[in-house]
Amino acid sequence: MDPFTRAAELGIETEFIDGQGRRHVTDVAALKTVLDALSARTAVRFIDGPVVVRSGQPAQSLLRDAATLPVSWKIVADLKVIADGESADRTLAWPTDLPAGSYRLHLTDAVSTSEDVPFVVSPAKAFGGDFDRCWLLAVQLYGVKSSRNWGIGDFTDLEGLIELAARLGAEGIGLNPLHALFDDRPGDCSPYSPNSRLFLNALYVDVEKLPGFAMETTDPEVLSEARQGEIVDYAAVAALKWKALRAAFAAFRAGADAGHRKEFDAFRNERGRLLSRFACFETLRHKFNAPWWEWPEEWRHPDDLRCTRLRAGPDGIEVEFVEFVQWVADRQLQACRDRAKQLGMKVGLYLDVAVGVQADGFDAWNEQLAISRHLSVGAPPDALNTAGQDWGLAGFNAAGLEAQSFQPFRDMLRASMRHAGAIRLDHVLGLKRLYLVPRGFLARDGVYVQMPFEALLAVTAQESQAHRCVVIGEDLGTVPQGFREQMADWGIWSYLVMMFARDDRGMFRGIDHYAADALVTFNTHDLSTWAGWRSFGDLALKRSLGLDPGESDDERWHALHMLSDTLRHHGIDSHDLFAMITFLSRTRSRLLAISLEDLLGVVEQPNIPGTVDEHPNWRRRLPVELEAIEGAIDVGALKDATAGRNAAR
Repeated sequence: MDPFTRAAELGIETEFIDGQGRRHVTDVAALKTVLDALSARTAVRFIDGPVVVRSGQPAQSLLRDAATLPVSWKIVADLKVIADGESADRTLAWPTDLPAGSYRLHLTDAVSTSEDVPFVVSPAKAFGGDFDRCWLLAVQLYGVKSSRNWGIGDFTDLEGLIELAARLGAEGIGLNPLHALFDDRPGDCSPYSPNSRLFLNALYVDVEKLPGFAMETTDPEVLSEARQGEIVDYAAVAALKWKALRAAFAAFRAGADAGHRKEFDAFRNERGRLLSRFACFETLRHKFNAPWWEWPEEWRHPDDLRCTRLRAGPDGIEVEFVEFVQWVADRQLQACRDRAKQLGMKVGLYLDVAVGVQADGFDAWNEQLAISRHLSVGAPPDALNTAGQDWGLAGFNAAGLEAQSFQPFRDMLRASMRHAGAIRLDHVLGLKRLYLVPRGFLARDGVYVQMPFEALLAVTAQESQAHRCVVIGEDLGTVPQGFREQMADWGIWSYLVMMFARDDRGMFRGIDHYAADALVTFNTHDLSTWAGWRSFGDLALKRSLGLDPGESDDERWHALHMLSDTLRHHGIDSHDLFAMITFLSRTRSRLLAISLEDLLGVVEQPNIPGTVDEHPNWRRRLPVELEAIEGAIDVGALKDATAGRNAAR
């Protein structure tokens, strides 16, 4: 079959208009690579893809002409039929009393041709939160200094931040992704390039709280150097912490009390097969010291029976160690969530979820049907990135997700929502269509692949309601028509950045521009801080790195004048940080995120896209220790600026 015809049948857009208005037609060689990399997908015959029913609402599907009437159908949960019927016309009306869940729909027509598709029954909307308008303190956890941490912010620091935020009037803490990275590649420290989105980064564990921890196992000189640096020394921190974790594990195995052992066993049972596989994967990764596709053939795909044998053999202790580390990390993060609840915080933890994973990591190994290591998520050319973008991350593919009734996507949501009151889905546009770049090709050679948008929204609503977790979609960039409206219809909130909220003249939008069900913020981790923006520090830094900042000094002066005009128009006479916060506090948006870097006057931003070693991305520590933060910011001015949002506790 012609590759372009096959692509059309599989929902692949082989031509598109980029952000500069230019038409792109996919290179044939690149398209063939994409087709080979995606999971096999049977072209739909009877019905257009997955069926979604919103609880209590009438729903129907139309049969295509390929179906010979009458058509019988049955909805199956595992091996149990929960509903069935037959239709003599091309309209299938679904029962309105089906319990929420994910099922399979089996269709058979009059000539015994069959089709099987996912069938999702979901709440009408995602969880909408039980608060009016409040604000969150946004923090890069790794960058937190304290008198006691080991050169990187940890979960005990997070408890301290929660207590600080509560005193300031915030209803939660917003964090960078806490996903598991690679313990033996500490330099690969981007929280947005994870090994797994299902597990936690062990470097955030406060090792001094571990049962069996002994300080004498730690080199005091190395620890002192790690604590004093202005940049996180990930190699030193990792060496210190993994040594301490292993010592604590040895003590745990030698003499854990019954209570701790019972907790550990309960955690292993709760996380089940995924935890067992992750522990086996990490053990094998260290053992073979190669990407998983180069491992011995029997280990190139997850196998639970082989994992059981691995656990029973000489490597069993190493498998248990990985599980132990995840247990203590989860336990400490749960303590943070519980502390926020004790303080009456309406949100608690607001966690970020990366758009993809490293191709040689656990998730890509574990979900080879739903994640292709040969394709990278990115973005087509636009005004800021004229060559397009290749983010080097493997993402989900539609066929693999549908074949598994979206279980891999559900697992990711559950892991992210486990201790969160809100999550942000990075690049939520990927739920509708993903721009995929085949490995070995340029970013401009990518293609858009359609995703089962409504089904993914339905699964998100299911998990959101089950966990009582607000979901915010990072919807920046080129947004397809109707996307935000459909997202809002499902109760998924928008992500509004003041820096981008400007009209054609450069004027900042007024407060009425900002939607109610949204999180609003001045900037993001990829943009300048407030102090950097006002001082032109970001422009100077990018130029010093040989990067085009995308803005001249004159254009920045114009932006500053436009901001002052907008503030004055809303009765705000000053133009300092707290004037901006006052403005955003007055918007309808129910969540406002205020960066701790902005409150402390930090000039440099956490990450500069397009750089790797040229800038200390994801490494810069805060200028003051946690214990001194409250004294370093103008608490009175902050409380005045956010006064309209402070909910009574």
